[in-house]
Amino acid sequence: MTDFIMTVRAAQGNGFSGDVGQTLFLEVPTAQMPSVLNSIPASVWYAKVLAAAAWKNEQGEDRGDILFIVHGYNNSEIEVIERHRILKEDLLTLGFKGAIVSFDWPSGDKALAYIEDRHKAKITALKLVTDGIAFLSGKQTPSCPINVHVLGHSMGAFVIREAFDDADDTQLSNSSWNISQLAFAAGDVSSSSMIADDSSAESLYRHCVRITNYSNRYDQALDISNAKRLGTAPRVGRIGLPSDIPSSAVNVDCSAYYQELTASGSATTTLDEPRGFKGVKSHSWFFGNAMFTRDLFDVLIGVERTVIKTRTQNADGALVLIHI
Repeated sequence: MTDFIMTVRAAQGNGFSGDVGQTLFLEVPTAQMPSVLNSIPASVWYAKVLAAAAWKNEQGEDRGDILFIVHGYNNSEIEVIERHRILKEDLLTLGFKGAIVSFDWPSGDKALAYIEDRHKAKITALKLVTDGIAFLSGKQTPSCPINVHVLGHSMGAFVIREAFDDADDTQLSNSSWNISQLAFAAGDVSSSSMIADDSSAESLYRHCVRITNYSNRYDQALDISNAKRLGTAPRVGRIGLPSDIPSSAVNVDCSAYYQELTASGSATTTLDEPRGFKGVKSHSWFFGNAMFTRDLFDVLIGVERTVIKTRTQNADGALVLIHI
């Protein structure tokens, strides 16, 4: 089974540089690392993604699902494909029937390159919509609805927000494009920028059915005291969504679960994180985590937010992630 990558990293020989380049559509063979040699014509790539997305429901009706993964800052193309494959394997094991695509933008591989990465995220964001989401969303037919979903990790949330906002500002010819489920995990945008009438967030709320934000107050990478951060506004991946949000948005607080997951000698660590932690533990534990993946799977198939089994409500009525 091959992996689908849409990259805007500039080609350098058979590999990639840290600069922005034209969009390349990759079909990467299993167990291989991404290479320019994996590039195929866009029309062929689109056709293969749509074929991989197709499935039939219990009534024999044609359906389709495509999940775009948008990575964060300080991720090499090798780290991107590794996390892509982990999430893909775990979702398919749970029964996800669609295609999974990673949007790979040219972040570096140095933690101190935060400002440079954020600039590259902004200038490449629109390609996520123009070269990916809008085109594939436009392939829906009355007899075969295609649900496009998007997951943004860390600065990937910023890429998505900028992409949606820029797409509206440029008035794309296919202005009716929409996605089904949008999820942020450790989202690196300010919580205050996600209020219902914020000029940037309005596009997110307009173009999706539901937004699910996974937050963790113990996320050290999103700590506002971190010297590399541009602003001081608390991030949505740390403190959660603000109170003034549309009914289509929901926050899932992972703080208590993360404490349980990382407690010394905790059995939950072995059960829920069998591959071990990747990257900054408090920021990237989502990849390979059994409970997060089960929760995300239920989101993707449209389970109502209050009956997802990996959640409960705390004393304040907020939804929290739990181990089951």
